[in-house]
Amino acid sequence: MRGAPKPLCLLLLAASASLAALLLHLWAPKGPPSVDLRPPPGRLPPPLPPPARPYPHVPFRLRHDVMELLPRNGCSCEAEASLPLHPQLFGHGPGVDFASAFAPPERARLQRQREQEFHSYRLRAQSAADRLLVARANSPLEFPTQGVEVRPLQSVLLPGLSLQAARSDRYQVTLTASLGTLAVAAEVEGVERRGEGQPRLSLAAARLDHLNRQLQFVTYTSTQFHPDTADIVQFATAGHEAAFSVRIRHPPAPRLYGPSAPVDVPPPAGYNVSALVTIATKTFLRYDKLRGLIASVRRFYPSVTIVVADDSQRPEPLSGPHLEHYLMPFGKGWFAGRNLAVSQVTTKYVLWVDDDFIFTPRTRLEKLVDVLEKTSLDLVGGAVREITGFTTTYRQRLLVRGGDAGGDCLHPQPGFHHRLEGFPRCVVTDGVVNFFLARTDKVRQVGFDPRLRRVAHLEFFIDGLGVLHVGSCEDVVVDHASKLALPWRRTEGERQYARYRYPPARDDSLRLKHRLFFFKNRFKCMAGN
Repeated sequence: MRGAPKPLCLLLLAASASLAALLLHLWAPKGPPSVDLRPPPGRLPPPLPPPARPYPHVPFRLRHDVMELLPRNGCSCEAEASLPLHPQLFGHGPGVDFASAFAPPERARLQRQREQEFHSYRLRAQSAADRLLVARANSPLEFPTQGVEVRPLQSVLLPGLSLQAARSDRYQVTLTASLGTLAVAAEVEGVERRGEGQPRLSLAAARLDHLNRQLQFVTYTSTQFHPDTADIVQFATAGHEAAFSVRIRHPPAPRLYGPSAPVDVPPPAGYNVSALVTIATKTFLRYDKLRGLIASVRRFYPSVTIVVADDSQRPEPLSGPHLEHYLMPFGKGWFAGRNLAVSQVTTKYVLWVDDDFIFTPRTRLEKLVDVLEKTSLDLVGGAVREITGFTTTYRQRLLVRGGDAGGDCLHPQPGFHHRLEGFPRCVVTDGVVNFFLARTDKVRQVGFDPRLRRVAHLEFFIDGLGVLHVGSCEDVVVDHASKLALPWRRTEGERQYARYRYPPARDDSLRLKHRLFFFKNRFKCMAGN
C-alpha cells in the first residue's frame, strides 16, 4: 500500500496542530480580568438632585425663618452671637483667616494646589452610594432612596418628594420622623398643613399640583445630636406607605497633603518622594542589619525621612540626617512598634520595611507612589528577593463566610482577585508581603493590635478588611539581607533575637492569636493556606 503524498501529510499535520492549539486555548483556564481602578478624569458624581417636576403656575410664599436654617453654598467666619444683645454691646468677634498665614503669591499657589488635592480626594472617597437617587412614583409615592444627608442639629430640604395619584377630590400625605422635625420652607396656596415643626407633618390639598409643589419645600431638621447616624422617615398616603433614610453626620474632614508632583513634570519621574513618603521600620537587637538598611536607602533616597521604633534592651545610638529614632520599653513588641513608627509620620504615604531589607535599583518607590496616586488603592505591596534569588509577593485573598452563633469562617488563599488596569505588573488582592506603601491615614485607621508582640503580619490585613483596598506590584523589589550564619559565630544579640523571633512550641503566642481571632474578629475557624 502506498503512503499518502508528502504535501498532503504536511497539510494534515499543520491542520492537526492548529486544531490542537485551538482546543488548548479554549480549554485553558482563563486568568481573572483586569479592573480599572483609576477615577474618571475630572469627573465627580453629580452633586445636584435630578430636576424636580415643574409647577410654575402654583404660587408660594417663602418662609424666611426656615430658609435661614438651610445650608448655603458659602459660609461666613464671623463669630456668632452667643448671648442676647451680644452684637449690640460688644460687636461681632473677629474671625481667624487661615489664608493670612501665607504671603499673597504663595497663598494663590497653595489655593490651587489644595483644590487639586481636594478634587483627587473626592474622586477617591466618593462612590455611587453617595449619589442622590429618587424612586419614581410606582406606589404612587415618589421619594429619595439614598443620598439625603444633613449635619447634626441642622436642616436640609427633602428632595424628590411627590405624589402621582389618580384623580380624586382630596389628596393627602403624611411624613413621620423619629430623630428630627419636619417643616416647610414656603407656603403654597390651597395646601393644609398640620404638625409643622413636629416629627409628624401632614399635608392635604384639593389639587394635586399644589400638593406636589408644597412637597418640594419640605425640610428636615435634626434635633438629636449624633455625629454619624440615620433617621428613617415614613412617607404615607391612603393605602400606600414608603420609607427613606436621612443620613445625619458630620462629613469626615479631608486630610490633604502637598502636591504629588511638580508642575509640568510627568510622573512617575516627577514625584517628589521625599515630600510624599516616610520610611518606617521596627528594630530589635539587629543594629547591623538596620544600619545596612539605612545605608541602602541613602544611596537612592538621601533625603527621605526614616522613622525607627526600637524596643531593644540596650539601645544603640542612631544618628544622621532625616533619621528619627524612638525608644520603647524592652520587648514591647512588633505591632506596638509599628503603631509608634506610623504615629510619627507626617507625609501622605508611609513605606513599611523590615529592618533587614536592602534597597537596590529595583526598589523604585516612584512606581508605588504612581499606583496610589492614580487609583483608588489604599495600600500597594512590592516583592522581596531572598539571598537564594527567590522572590515573593505573599499575595493573599481573605474570604470570610458568614456563620451562625458560633462565629464566621476565615478562608485565606494565596493569589489575587484581578489584574490592575494600566499597571501590567500589578494586581488587586487582600494581603501583601511585609514591604508596602500605604496611605498614612488609612494605616492609622486600621492600626496594629499591640497584643501581637512577636510573629504577626496577616492579622493587620484581616483587621483591615472593609477598610483597606490592597494591591501588589511584582516589579518593585527590595532585597532581603542574608539570614545565614554559623551557630558558633552568632553574637549574643543574634542569639537573643532568635529566642524572641522563633519561640519554642510551648510558647503561648499562637494561642493568643487564636483567642483574638475568636473574640475580636468573631471567627470560629480558619481553613486555607
